[in-house]
Amino acid sequence: MLRKQFNEGWTVSSNAGGSLVEAFLNGKKEEKKVTLPHDAMVEEERTPDTRNGSQTGFYPGGLYHYGKKFFAPKEWENETVILELEGAYMNARVYVNGDYAGGYPHGYSNFYVCLDHFLKYGQENELKVIVNNGMELNSRWYSGSGLYRNVNLLTGKRLHIQTDGLRITTPEIDENTAVVAVETRLVNEEKCNRKICLITEIRDAQGNIAASDTAHATVFGGTEITVRQRMAVVHPLLWDCDTPNLYHCAVRVVQEETVWDEAEDHFGIRKISLDAVNGLRINGREVKLRGSCIHHDNGIIGACTLERAEERRCEIMKEAGFNCIRSSHHPMSRAMLDACDRLGMLVMDELSDMWTRSKNNNDYSMNFQDYWEKDVELLVAKDYNHPSVILYSMGNEIQEAGTAKGAELNRKINEKIKSLDNTRYTTNAINGMLAVMDSMGQIMSDILGKTPEEMMAEAAKAAQQAQNEGQEAEKEGAGQNEGGSDGLNSMMGMMVGPMADAMASHRIMTEKTDEFVDAMDIAGYNYMTGRHEMEHQIRPNRIVLGTETFPADIVRLWSIVKNNKHVIGDMTWTGYDYLGEAGIGIFYYDGTVNFSSHWPDRVAYIGDINLIGYRRPISYLREIVYGLRKNPYIAVERPEHYGEKCGKTPWMWKNNIASWTWKGQEGNPVSIDVYSDADEVELFLNGKSLGRKAAGEGAGFAAAFETAYEPGELKAVSYVDGEISGTHILETAAEEVSLCVEADRRSLKADGADLSFLTVSLRDKDGRENLQAVKEVTVQVEGAGTLQGFGSADPQVLGSYQDTTWKTYDGYVMAAVRAGRRPGAVKVTFTAEGCEPVVVELEVK
Repeated sequence: MLRKQFNEGWTVSSNAGGSLVEAFLNGKKEEKKVTLPHDAMVEEERTPDTRNGSQTGFYPGGLYHYGKKFFAPKEWENETVILELEGAYMNARVYVNGDYAGGYPHGYSNFYVCLDHFLKYGQENELKVIVNNGMELNSRWYSGSGLYRNVNLLTGKRLHIQTDGLRITTPEIDENTAVVAVETRLVNEEKCNRKICLITEIRDAQGNIAASDTAHATVFGGTEITVRQRMAVVHPLLWDCDTPNLYHCAVRVVQEETVWDEAEDHFGIRKISLDAVNGLRINGREVKLRGSCIHHDNGIIGACTLERAEERRCEIMKEAGFNCIRSSHHPMSRAMLDACDRLGMLVMDELSDMWTRSKNNNDYSMNFQDYWEKDVELLVAKDYNHPSVILYSMGNEIQEAGTAKGAELNRKINEKIKSLDNTRYTTNAINGMLAVMDSMGQIMSDILGKTPEEMMAEAAKAAQQAQNEGQEAEKEGAGQNEGGSDGLNSMMGMMVGPMADAMASHRIMTEKTDEFVDAMDIAGYNYMTGRHEMEHQIRPNRIVLGTETFPADIVRLWSIVKNNKHVIGDMTWTGYDYLGEAGIGIFYYDGTVNFSSHWPDRVAYIGDINLIGYRRPISYLREIVYGLRKNPYIAVERPEHYGEKCGKTPWMWKNNIASWTWKGQEGNPVSIDVYSDADEVELFLNGKSLGRKAAGEGAGFAAAFETAYEPGELKAVSYVDGEISGTHILETAAEEVSLCVEADRRSLKADGADLSFLTVSLRDKDGRENLQAVKEVTVQVEGAGTLQGFGSADPQVLGSYQDTTWKTYDGYVMAAVRAGRRPGAVKVTFTAEGCEPVVVELEVK
């Protein structure tokens, strides 16, 4: 079917706190015009008494009414018209001319609604979509609200290719030839029979025909058929992370000279294989997954899923050394999948964060049992042709993992996936603590050598002490998760190191999780590093993946991955910062307790890459551990907090930054780390050596130095076999700074969705960045574009990303400018007190 975006000409109104009846009858109250995708939540006012609390970054939910009027031409009377909503958070209900046409409860699944029985042909029609995110609490992270992904309109004749009915695989590949198997699912809604020919062409990236085929079939009235074609591509260009070669497949349904329907999609020719001896292989070459878990929001533009925003995020993660991303904890957007295909990023796409046991009072567990099969069908249909997708995850930290019924459901979901797609592998991200909760006393008794009674007494004493210390934080945390997931996170924060490893490897853990793990291809373990190596001894054929791990543990984790074939990779939590789950990684120096729903936190603050795309020091350490960076990297702990105690969770690294500009700290002590894979590193301050220390894997890829802050030049030199192998230099910037603006692209498509991200930094006259300086920056956008979002990576700041004035944070602030649908120029002006204005011109064409 012909698919086109249906994003223009919408209106939206909020009925926060009102009823669904009021939304339907009075939905035009305070109506405003929008172009989809549109995130309604990011435009809401954050308040400290928001019931969601830190889970959504203090953003409230709401009830939203979207409307659109459109003309249905007379020729549609003899066609099928289908509406696709790629993502509507949540409980979407679609009405056409006042009549209910369909809907779906899941906030992250794409779904289809047939409009045929509701349209008035040759007339104007009214489309309404009511999206209800008012049932708080329902998400453990920032969900966004409304129609935050594309809405598409699909049209085709009564004989047409089914939605997502073009399926492409590459079952046979050798050095000279690849077989491309194409399945086309046809639907004939007419009464008469149609004898058709199916013309299929495969083209390479330059548009050259690589293979073609014509198949003949009779599609009887009121039936569906599948036409299968096998084509040989000679000298195929294979898809992998380093060379993500794509092909294009186009199919036409023809009867005599009439084209009844057509469909097209891109795909890659690649072969994946998996076993405990060779690990994961792509096209015969072993690949270790350098992975990152990510949430779905795009920072300052919220959950708005614009193609360029997804592509940019994928580009930055690829540059940081990642080769795989896990969509946590829901199906990934089509836009991100397309970006991963183009850029060579592997994907683990995930079904759900919960099954039948809730983590929040109003989460998807209320619907999962009734909808999981349809959810799986939609997930697989969306992902099928994407070469980037190699893994399906059936769930995240599922509480049923330690029960026989949980294992049964895991097996059912696995079988459902395999019935739809047997070309990819399956896993489930298991949190062992949940699986053994009812046996925790016995496990801890075995580990500690104490009786359960002694441990209970000690636990009660510790709990009382924690309650006393965190009393004020508890008062602030009225909006916390009533389902208890933050309590689990807090408990996990204490269960690290040898204790966690002992628990993960305990015999009861094995007994509780074995049946669950046996129902899938790969054992996915969250924070269970103690099992990764031992699995090979107890289950020689089992494959292990660290589906979620602590970022600060990367040195140990990657050593395990490198030295064990059956351990295929590691997925850190998390590679890119995100809204919601606010405060997990914020460094509090005032006694505030992490996970205490602390206002005005809005950002998790635990990403290797911060909210606007700036790589933090741990990102460079990870790149060095991966073996991808040879130059050393200097990270300086903020000297104003030297020696101070702060709250800490195992998701946090260090409160450091790559800067040697610390006005007011002259003569004060400062801690410095130099990250390197070299044998040794030497640190120089203004030409004077501060010593040479061991680095490399044996030293945890880091050497620590202490000195007193002195402005000037800080230089790290790395040595291999006594010879200089690399350098990194930080220089003190002058106090007087100017605005420097870098646009990631100057030319935009006039499609109403393209973006340019403009990053503002503060630099002195010699071009040195001053990350300590703070300026209040104002942006103005004129012409053929609009301001989609503006803000910094500050995890605790007040204000809205719709504001046009923001203070820099660690020297940066960023604007996202969205193209309109008409060609023209966009003038973007940045101003700040004491600085010359900077004007950037963009072209929309």
